[in-house]
Amino acid sequence: MNSDVVTVQSLNKTYKRSQKQAKSIKDMLLRPMKNTDTSTFKALEDINFSVKKGEFFGIIGRNGSGKSTLLNCLMGSIRADKGSIVKTKGKMIRLALGMGFDPNLSARDNIYVNGSILGLTFKRIGLIFDDIIGFAELEQFVDTPVKQFSSGMMAKLKFSVAIHAEADIFLMDEFFGGVGDISFRKKSTKVFNDTFLDGRTIIHVSHQLATIKKHCKNVLVLDRGKQVGLGHPDEMLPLYSSLFNKKSDPKK
Repeated sequence: MNSDVVTVQSLNKTYKRSQKQAKSIKDMLLRPMKNTDTSTFKALEDINFSVKKGEFFGIIGRNGSGKSTLLNCLMGSIRADKGSIVKTKGKMIRLALGMGFDPNLSARDNIYVNGSILGLTFKRIGLIFDDIIGFAELEQFVDTPVKQFSSGMMAKLKFSVAIHAEADIFLMDEFFGGVGDISFRKKSTKVFNDTFLDGRTIIHVSHQLATIKKHCKNVLVLDRGKQVGLGHPDEMLPLYSSLFNKKSDPKK
């Protein structure tokens, strides 16, 4: 039985960009009616990989290599080129700390807003609310506007909400464990490693190579929109590092 929950084949994403800049509002309004010079930019070119259920899969690459575009294609927020194949099984969410946080709302209200963005129903949030605020160690500030929180308090609250997200597949930008003061950092790292990662399917984009090496079985390496490597971290991390030693092509 095929245990792949994400399958990507011949994935391409091409953007069109105008060669001419609009000089006025009139030009912007009339541009669709004019024949303007355009060029194409290949953000992703022939990407192929699969992710098994319960796998921690890494994606690495230099800035501008297409990592965010790839995640958006997986989520369906960006439509890939015709002929691209992107198949996913189960509920997928993109996990990012602080998504939906409003500084003018209280910790209580932000938990409900942020939790709903991460796929939790209000009923479910109500059941785990005490766990969320308790893990964040913010019981005394539950009805305080978060704009009055210190950066450490905010980090604790964001992390506590994020680890309660429910989905089959998690897309993660950067590692979000180890936040707050020393005591909370130890606690958050432990719960991330011992609880959150247990049996979850995670596609993780990161520049933190130690995290990739520790958790990933397979790593995809992107460079300038192309797939330059796919395999075990021991082989892919040196390949990634070698990209920084190559001279930039001025034509690209």
